[in-house]
Formats: sequence, C-alpha cells, structure tokens
Amino acid sequence: MTVNKLAFLALCAAALPVLASAETLTLTVDTIATPTGTMKIGLYDQDGYQGGAAVSGADIRVEGTSITVMIEGLEPGEYGIKLYHDVDDDGQMDTNPFGIPTEPYGFSNNAKGRFGPASWDAAKFVIGAEGAVHTISLN
Repeated sequence: MTVNKLAFLALCAAALPVLASAETLTLTVDTIATPTGTMKIGLYDQDGYQGGAAVSGADIRVEGTSITVMIEGLEPGEYGIKLYHDVDDDGQMDTNPFGIPTEPYGFSNNAKGRFGPASWDAAKFVIGAEGAVHTISLN
C-alpha cells in the first residue's frame, strides 16, 4: 500500500467512532400521584416536536411514584420530550369538553404551555457526547 492509502485508511478508522456515536438519555418522571396505567413518552427533534413523528419513545408501566427509563441510540443534538400518564390505560390522553387534559402530562425542562403544548424553545435540551440525564415532574 502507498503512504496515501494508509493515511486515508487511518483517517477513516479514526472517524468511525464519531460517525457511529449513539448516546443515552436517562429520563426520570416523578410526582406520579396514581401508580397505575402507562407513561407514554415521546422524544422529538425540532421538526417532530411541531407535530411530526417522534425520534424515539417508550410506554412504561407505572407502579410507583416515579419511573426511570433509558433511551439509547441517540445522536447528539437538540431534543424535546412530550409525555402523559395514561392513568386509565385507554391509549389516549383524556381531556375535558374544552380540550384541557384531565390526565397528568409534562414536557422537558418542566416547560409550561399556554393554551397548548410548551414551545420548542422552552422544552428543548441538548444530548451531548456524554448523553444526558433529565427529570420531569408531572403537571
């Protein structure tokens, strides 16, 4: 092999860990008042947060006053979380006749919404090369 080919292969090998990096988000949801049902968690990038599909998520059985879940395989970047506690396990967020949620919910950074979900700017957080740890208290 020539020196140029060896240098190219060494450069490619050095880049592989960066290209293949996948990080972990450790998420804790606390202040769970009713230890029944399922916590429905959606992790979004900016486009998904505005009404698209989640990048990742989880449905976790609720059996206590808090849950912790690890979401793995994430690329470093900005993300936002929307979640709700499906207390009655009917698969949907229950609301009153005015559309106001009657089941507990939350957003990353414990962001609050006005007449709807919290804004992306209020909810976004960074998952860096070391992953991230996040706690959300239910509303």
